[in-house]
Amino acid sequence: MKKIIISRLFLYRYRFIIGYIVLGLAFIALLFSLPGFAQTGLSEDEMRSATSSYYLGKSGILNGDLVDLPYRVLQKFSIMIFGLSAYSVKLPSILAGLVLGLMLILLLNRWFKSNVSLLASCLIVLSTPFLFLAGSGTPLIMIVFWPTILLWLGSKIQGEKRPKPLYSFVFAIMMLLSILTPYMIYFAIFCVFFVTIQPHLRFIVKDLPKLPLILVGLIIVAGFAVLGISIYRHPDTILQLLAAEGFEMGNFFPNIIKGFAPVFAWHGTMEGVFLAPLLSLPSFALGLIGLFSTTKGFFASRNSIASMLLLFCVIITGFNPSAVVFIILPFSILMAHGLKYLLEKWYGLFPENPYARISALLPLTVLFGIMIVPGLLQYIYGYRYNPNVADAFSNNISIIRRNLTNQTLLVQKNYDFYKMLEDSTELKIVNEFDGKSDVAVMGNMNVSHENLELSRIITSPRRDNSDIIYLYTYTEKGE
Repeated sequence: MKKIIISRLFLYRYRFIIGYIVLGLAFIALLFSLPGFAQTGLSEDEMRSATSSYYLGKSGILNGDLVDLPYRVLQKFSIMIFGLSAYSVKLPSILAGLVLGLMLILLLNRWFKSNVSLLASCLIVLSTPFLFLAGSGTPLIMIVFWPTILLWLGSKIQGEKRPKPLYSFVFAIMMLLSILTPYMIYFAIFCVFFVTIQPHLRFIVKDLPKLPLILVGLIIVAGFAVLGISIYRHPDTILQLLAAEGFEMGNFFPNIIKGFAPVFAWHGTMEGVFLAPLLSLPSFALGLIGLFSTTKGFFASRNSIASMLLLFCVIITGFNPSAVVFIILPFSILMAHGLKYLLEKWYGLFPENPYARISALLPLTVLFGIMIVPGLLQYIYGYRYNPNVADAFSNNISIIRRNLTNQTLLVQKNYDFYKMLEDSTELKIVNEFDGKSDVAVMGNMNVSHENLELSRIITSPRRDNSDIIYLYTYTEKGE
């Protein structure tokens, strides 16, 4: 009788819907408030990305400037509409993070039961590496973005007896756009290789209707033809798509060691933009449990995909240590496997005892509290106060906007980046100065002139090198 009453309760019947709604609202609120409380300012990589995006033009695209094109176009419009600020630079990643989080939730919900997918979704979209990607104004998030979308679309095609041509069409478009992101050509090769060696997927592809296959093939061939023409005209494009700038084959294994160092740095901190540990120890342990649980029935597509993605992560990290963030995708799948394994083992101990099954809520709540809350606090306070990572971010833009109105600002380092301020402020940005008017100087540069007197120094809250802007007043002096 009690079981029937409980099953009729509103909260019980709609528990998963309510859970996803609460997760979604918390996730959206957290994403759009990221620039306000963590990663305060912009890193050198974000400045370079914003500069490259802002000065992107039609001639550049036609001349082969295609690397990270979808992200750079979005970032260019963001800066043009909202002006140069930390928020406008990061907004494309926030929007990409919103879609990425949704795709991860949908992907896990397609492969696992609702209870497992909801819990795993909470762990991954509220984790430090995911929030870092969504709050970083660089195209790095696209390394995770494209494979997640392609996997979800592939699962939709795989799960239908007669898949809709629309899914195949969208899959082809996403595949085409993805190859403009570095290392995604390897992922396209990886997809073909995985489908070839995986018996179940190979059978599904052979059984697909001819129209979707032909459609996908034509779109992908046309896209690669356009890319091939661009590469023929500008050979540097293929080098940027296949490996990081300045990559040497002798650095492949050192890059892997450097890239995975933040993953295993559970004691102490590391310099750079990644807050160590990249994965918390409980999350890593849960992922290992999931990895071991997939050894049984390994050749099922969803069991082997995570292991193959881990291998792919190792390979692209050899080209660029920052690409280690791709580990978010395989570990989200492995954590879901780990949760599934733990829940099945617990329920298997008490198959007929509802009280014992319900009692699992307490240790699960404690486990999730240990994994989520410290991770959020680490992200929020680590990027603000940890000197090893906080010093990698500069809040110069917000300081300039608060303290300068219509002055001349003398800048030498990152001149093209600060030059963008002229379009949204009354400032005049120069890299040379004749010493005949008032001037604000970025950094402690030598601007000694007999008619210039230092009137004010604008500082930042940083511990070191906090003197950001020097204000000089021009005064005529008689001979």
